[in-house]
Amino acid sequence: MHLKNILFVVENIELSKRFYKELFGLEVVVDFGENVVLSEGLVLQERKLWEEFIENDVNGGGNDAELYFEENDLDTFLEKLEQSDFMIHFLHPCKEHDWGQRVLRIYDPDRHIIEIGEAMDYVAKRLLNAGMPAEQVAKKTQLPLSLIEAMIQ
Repeated sequence: MHLKNILFVVENIELSKRFYKELFGLEVVVDFGENVVLSEGLVLQERKLWEEFIENDVNGGGNDAELYFEENDLDTFLEKLEQSDFMIHFLHPCKEHDWGQRVLRIYDPDRHIIEIGEAMDYVAKRLLNAGMPAEQVAKKTQLPLSLIEAMIQ
């Protein structure tokens, strides 16, 4: 068995398709109208259809799950968010964790949380390029020293 897709219930399928395409580069793989499969395994389904399937009401935006994307050029991505015509709501602005990774979290139009963070190998390379010794990079990022040393070569 393997995980095939993640499904998000949405109010406006067209708005959500545009949001994920324009900001995250996801493409429509199959469009069934009220149910759309996007690249990377994300499925969007309009709330009214989902409620028919589960025979129950849906309450969204519970802050109990998130989609995680990696983007190493966070400054350019932040500019993209600022220039977009979507009303972007931040859960928190861009911040750097103790382990050196920069991340931000936003809500999609239906208040699902999306985290955008740097890949950890990028974080390690950024710290190395800033002059931090390999041992300190390994300690800070919690990555194996052997991996950090391999990045140097």
